[in-house]
Amino acid sequence: MPKTFKVAQTSELSPGSGKVVEADGRSIGLFNVEGTFYAIDNTCTHRGGPLGEGELNGEIVTCPWHGANFNVKTGAVTRPPAGTGVRSFVVKVEAGDVLVELE
Repeated sequence: MPKTFKVAQTSELSPGSGKVVEADGRSIGLFNVEGTFYAIDNTCTHRGGPLGEGELNGEIVTCPWHGANFNVKTGAVTRPPAGTGVRSFVVKVEAGDVLVELE
Protein backbone atom coordinates (compact mmCIF):
# COMPACT_ATOMS: atom_id res chain seq x y z
CA MET A 1 0.00 0.00 0.00
CA PRO A 2 1.61 3.31 -1.07
CA LYS A 3 2.21 6.01 1.52
CA THR A 4 2.11 9.72 0.71
CA PHE A 5 4.66 12.18 2.06
CA LYS A 6 4.70 15.97 1.91
CA VAL A 7 8.09 16.98 0.50
CA ALA A 8 7.68 20.66 -0.43
CA GLN A 9 5.39 23.60 -1.11
CA THR A 10 4.73 24.53 -4.73
CA SER A 11 6.13 28.01 -3.99
CA GLU A 12 9.56 26.51 -3.20
CA LEU A 13 10.23 25.38 -6.76
CA SER A 14 9.87 27.68 -9.74
CA PRO A 15 9.28 26.21 -13.22
CA GLY A 16 12.49 24.86 -14.73
CA SER A 17 14.11 24.06 -11.39
CA GLY A 18 14.77 21.08 -9.16
CA LYS A 19 15.85 20.31 -5.63
CA VAL A 20 16.71 17.43 -3.35
CA VAL A 21 14.02 16.40 -0.84
CA GLU A 22 13.68 13.58 1.68
CA ALA A 23 10.71 11.25 2.17
CA ASP A 24 10.72 8.31 4.56
CA GLY A 25 14.53 8.25 4.61
CA ARG A 26 14.78 8.25 0.80
CA SER A 27 16.61 10.98 -1.15
CA ILE A 28 14.45 12.23 -4.04
CA GLY A 29 15.03 14.68 -6.88
CA LEU A 30 11.94 16.90 -7.21
CA PHE A 31 11.42 18.93 -10.39
CA ASN A 32 8.99 21.56 -11.69
CA VAL A 33 8.46 21.22 -15.45
CA GLU A 34 6.24 24.08 -16.63
CA GLY A 35 4.15 23.92 -13.43
CA THR A 36 3.91 20.12 -13.22
CA PHE A 37 5.93 18.37 -10.53
CA TYR A 38 7.91 15.14 -11.02
CA ALA A 39 10.00 13.04 -8.64
CA ILE A 40 12.77 10.52 -9.31
CA ASP A 41 15.43 8.79 -7.23
CA ASN A 42 18.08 11.39 -6.48
CA THR A 43 21.05 9.06 -7.05
CA CYS A 44 22.54 8.81 -10.55
CA THR A 45 23.09 5.20 -11.58
CA HIS A 46 26.55 6.01 -12.98
CA ARG A 47 28.48 7.18 -9.90
CA GLY A 48 25.80 8.33 -7.43
CA GLY A 49 25.62 12.02 -8.34
CA PRO A 50 22.75 14.09 -6.87
CA LEU A 51 20.23 14.44 -9.72
CA GLY A 52 18.15 16.98 -7.78
CA GLU A 53 21.13 19.36 -8.01
CA GLY A 54 21.45 18.92 -11.78
CA GLU A 55 20.48 21.37 -14.51
CA LEU A 56 16.92 20.91 -15.80
CA ASN A 57 16.26 21.53 -19.49
CA GLY A 58 12.63 20.81 -20.35
CA GLU A 59 11.99 17.36 -18.90
CA ILE A 60 15.67 16.30 -18.96
CA VAL A 61 17.98 16.66 -15.96
CA THR A 62 21.76 16.48 -16.34
CA CYS A 63 23.71 14.85 -13.54
CA PRO A 64 26.07 17.49 -12.13
CA TRP A 65 28.92 15.00 -11.70
CA HIS A 66 29.46 13.36 -15.10
CA GLY A 67 26.72 14.63 -17.43
CA ALA A 68 24.36 11.65 -17.70
CA ASN A 69 20.83 12.72 -18.68
CA PHE A 70 17.56 11.43 -17.24
CA ASN A 71 13.93 12.09 -18.13
CA VAL A 72 12.31 13.40 -14.93
CA LYS A 73 8.86 12.18 -16.03
CA THR A 74 9.91 8.52 -16.40
CA GLY A 75 13.35 8.15 -14.80
CA ALA A 76 14.72 6.78 -18.09
CA VAL A 77 18.37 7.48 -18.92
CA THR A 78 18.61 9.47 -22.14
CA ARG A 79 22.39 9.98 -22.37
CA PRO A 80 25.37 8.02 -20.99
CA PRO A 81 27.52 7.53 -19.03
CA ALA A 82 24.66 6.11 -16.90
CA GLY A 83 23.50 2.79 -18.30
CA THR A 84 20.21 2.38 -16.46
CA GLY A 85 17.40 4.68 -15.42
CA VAL A 86 16.18 5.60 -11.97
CA ARG A 87 12.84 5.06 -10.29
CA SER A 88 10.12 7.65 -10.76
CA PHE A 89 7.38 8.38 -8.23
CA VAL A 90 3.77 9.53 -8.38
CA VAL A 91 3.47 13.21 -7.40
CA LYS A 92 0.30 14.98 -6.30
CA VAL A 93 -0.31 18.62 -5.49
CA GLU A 94 -2.94 19.47 -2.89
CA ALA A 95 -3.56 22.99 -1.56
CA GLY A 96 0.00 24.06 -2.40
CA ASP A 97 1.61 20.97 -0.88
CA VAL A 98 3.74 18.71 -3.08
CA LEU A 99 3.17 15.08 -2.12
CA VAL A 100 5.16 12.03 -3.23
CA GLU A 101 3.85 8.45 -3.10
CA LEU A 102 6.26 5.76 -1.95
CA GLU A 103 5.58 2.02 -1.73
